Amino acid sequence: MTEKDFFPSEIRYDVISDDWVIIAKKRGKRPAVFKEEEKTLSYLECPFCQIETQLPPLLVFSRGKEVREKKYPLKSDWTVIVIPNKYPALLPGSKIKKERKGKYFLKIAGVGYCELVITRDHERHFPDFTVSEIKEVFDVYQKRYLSLKKKKFVKNISIFHNYGKRAGATQPHCHSQIITTPLIDKDIKMAIFKAKDFFKKNKKCIYCELQNWEMKERERIVFENEDFVAICPFASKGAFEVIISPKKHLSYFENISEKEKESLALVFSKVFRALSEILGKNFHYNFYLKTAPCDGRNYNFFHWHWTIFPRLQMIAGFELGTRMEVCTLSPEDAAQQLREKIEK
Repeated sequence: MTEKDFFPSEIRYDVISDDWVIIAKKRGKRPAVFKEEEKTLSYLECPFCQIETQLPPLLVFSRGKEVREKKYPLKSDWTVIVIPNKYPALLPGSKIKKERKGKYFLKIAGVGYCELVITRDHERHFPDFTVSEIKEVFDVYQKRYLSLKKKKFVKNISIFHNYGKRAGATQPHCHSQIITTPLIDKDIKMAIFKAKDFFKKNKKCIYCELQNWEMKERERIVFENEDFVAICPFASKGAFEVIISPKKHLSYFENISEKEKESLALVFSKVFRALSEILGKNFHYNFYLKTAPCDGRNYNFFHWHWTIFPRLQMIAGFELGTRMEVCTLSPEDAAQQLREKIEK
């Protein structure tokens, strides 16, 4: 028995986040076991299905075009709507108040904006959407991002999507969230530090370098087109994690072009349909954007990207205690399975 056979698990290093990840194939289940039970979701008491009469909209789209509606109930046949979150984690404010508690503790006012991006159909989500429907969601993300970055005390804008209980969703109806914060979170700070440090030393973008290497090796490539590439990352934190990045060096998502949005929507569609075929129609997942902060500084060394993260296993004591995730399927195997579904 060789050493490679004797050690079926690997501990891999994520050069961006500075994390270590355990790839433990022996603990994994066959992908068929990951499949979610097919369920028909009830819409009888869904608050998002009666959203036309509940809150004045911030933005309304109907089949790819913005509709100028500022009142409610809505008259238009809307397809995507943005409303303020009824239960916001942060609230708009006119000033940032800082307060020290004793020698070691500091708190600031929870100032920010919390919004919901809701698609019309109760029983359909991203694996079911057409490319044009996904592109419309990106249109809405971009438009709200450009509006919110002008607001006071907005330094970072988080766009994310939770689907299913394991992913943290409290409603079965498909929706995304946009939250602004007056500070930059630890993860994006670490990514910025790594990218800036690498650029200073090498005069190159670390994301571009990693991406170029992946495209040369081809082992973890899921799908690509002219503008974007989808990759199962080398140090995947979970089975079937996929990162979608622009091939060109782009730092600010909000500057995305119409052509790029169409290309991005196509990649999302291909990846989500493949995931759905492997994991089942109602698999639980998150996806989220990492882009340069909007605090007015120059982040041209950064490279924006989306992460799709299926929720196939529970986070337990080891992960919480060590901050080291255990992935039960190698990214090479995950990429191969996804490619096979896309290419068939």
